[in-house]
Amino acid sequence: MQTAKTNLDYTSLELLRQTHPAWRLLCSPHAALVASFLNRIFIVPNVRTMAQSNLVESLEDELFALREYLGAEAFPKLARDYLNDWAQPERGWLRKFYRQDSDEPYFDLTPATEKAISWLESLSARSFVGTESRLLTLFELLKQMSQGSETDPQLRIAELRKRRDEIDTEIARVLSGDIPLLNATALKDRFQQFTQLARDLLTDFREVEQNFRVLDRRVRERIAQWDSGKGSLLEQIMGERDAITDSDQGLSFRAFWDFLMSSQRQEELSTLLERVLALPPVAALHPDARLYRVHYDWLEAGEHTQRTVANLSKQLRRFLDDQAWLENRRIMDILHDIEKKALALRDSAPETEIMYIADTSASINLPLERPLHTPTAKPRIENIALTAGDSEVDTNALFSQVVIDKSQLIHHIQHILQDRVQVTLRETCELRPLQHGLAELVTYLQLGDVGFKTMIDETITDTIIWQSSDKTGQAWAKQAQLPRVIFVR
Repeated sequence: MQTAKTNLDYTSLELLRQTHPAWRLLCSPHAALVASFLNRIFIVPNVRTMAQSNLVESLEDELFALREYLGAEAFPKLARDYLNDWAQPERGWLRKFYRQDSDEPYFDLTPATEKAISWLESLSARSFVGTESRLLTLFELLKQMSQGSETDPQLRIAELRKRRDEIDTEIARVLSGDIPLLNATALKDRFQQFTQLARDLLTDFREVEQNFRVLDRRVRERIAQWDSGKGSLLEQIMGERDAITDSDQGLSFRAFWDFLMSSQRQEELSTLLERVLALPPVAALHPDARLYRVHYDWLEAGEHTQRTVANLSKQLRRFLDDQAWLENRRIMDILHDIEKKALALRDSAPETEIMYIADTSASINLPLERPLHTPTAKPRIENIALTAGDSEVDTNALFSQVVIDKSQLIHHIQHILQDRVQVTLRETCELRPLQHGLAELVTYLQLGDVGFKTMIDETITDTIIWQSSDKTGQAWAKQAQLPRVIFVR
């Protein structure tokens, strides 16, 4: 979907002042409370949704601290009342909704509120204003657009050869000992731009999700008001969904999602982030610790958008099920009507014919089609005398059985996933070596949906090694090769 440019004339700005939630938030007398609290709860930890009970508890703590500082009469209402007020349509700062699997309401930040908080954050003074990296970024974008739209093969080849010559020249300089490095100012400039773009990307996800949610709401309203054929409705709905998916926004999101879902890209991003954040000029800026896993925050935000799109398919399926139920009910009503008319004619049969049954035929059952009798086989039990056994039996075998505690394995995985989005089975066994060998490894494979998901990547083979000992106490190293098993939060 394309975004039209807003005219900053008096009429347009007056309309925005009256209707836009971000402007209403900036004009609110409680703007400091709303912006600071929502920024700390949702934006800083990248929380997409939160249950009402947890959000009320956090706001009660915030209000208690403010009343201790400002006085007991500051913010007199309850935390629940403030949240419901912020979620009203005339405010539009929070989105209150119910999940299908829960009766408790949930809250989510609206894109307008995140825009307002982002603008407030931009008002704070920066250590310095860098312009070099922005100019280079603009210049690189222009080059990509120009080269990517060039249809003349000769010009494309000439540009590629030019880039090859530049790379060869730079390689020669490095081999000769002349290694150009970025100075501290250039590193800080580029890091500031990276931080801002990473934050803007998370902000864009809420707006993309909101656009898909508007489409879902429009589909629900159309289904509720539709009284014509089912086929024409589905055609319109699927056409509108395809238009959203194939739009510039949908294509860009799909390309971003495919890029980020690559395990190779994730490892590359992790390596680059660790290396850049360890540079002394960057470390001197005291960057946010969440930048180490900002690509995982992108992944979580993208999953919310994917689930919103999946709700469209669920809604269509529910519509089809409802329509099928209505059609079956109509058939049953017709049958009941026929039965009523038949009962009315039972005592006073009409003199003329009232019904015709054409092409009647008798059903034929051949004797050879019947199955033969199969007698029941009865077991034969021999009547023999039992002999006495050996009383000296080693009972240690009864106590040497291995019992794997699944709860400990689940707790171990959940503890690891507190700081990660996903972890492989090989990494899990390296952090906590197998104590019961193959039996414990098989138990890991049997864990179901207990707070995390289990995925298998058959394109990669992992080798898991553990130590085992025989009856003499001698230790042996054993290993198992299996497709990569990934536990996802």
